[in-house]
Amino acid sequence: MKVTILAVGKLKEKYLKQGIAEYSKRLGPYTKLDIIEVSDEQAPENLSETQMTQVKEKEGQRLLGKVKETDFVITLEIQGKLVSSEELSKTIATQMVRGKSHFVFVIGGSLGLSDAVMKRSNYAISFGRITYPHQLMRLVLTEQIYRSFRIMKGEPYHK
Repeated sequence: MKVTILAVGKLKEKYLKQGIAEYSKRLGPYTKLDIIEVSDEQAPENLSETQMTQVKEKEGQRLLGKVKETDFVITLEIQGKLVSSEELSKTIATQMVRGKSHFVFVIGGSLGLSDAVMKRSNYAISFGRITYPHQLMRLVLTEQIYRSFRIMKGEPYHK
């Protein structure tokens, strides 16, 4: 069993790295967690719709280059399904029973995900209709993956 967080951009903030490292360590008894970063494209404030699409497509190609055909891909999308921690846990557990052994969670860049990445997704989830900074989303997602495994194992987790 392996979980990968695939994200656009490099995480620079020390406090986010520390939080992710803590949940990564806690995940050790349950699964192997990898975090793969792909470079982001320069995206000035005043991009046209066409330029925004081009940026997302370039980042999307980099993301898809890291995904295997057998991976179960879960994308984080504002328009994805609103799920509870229990629902996310159940989805992972169900897919494990179906033989999936590698889960890839994909976090897009500041402009979101390309159509190609969203099309490749096996399951699109949302953490709410508000937009989070994609760097912060890595920490939130890592914590939710940890929480999912605790739920799966019937272990308490309230902190």
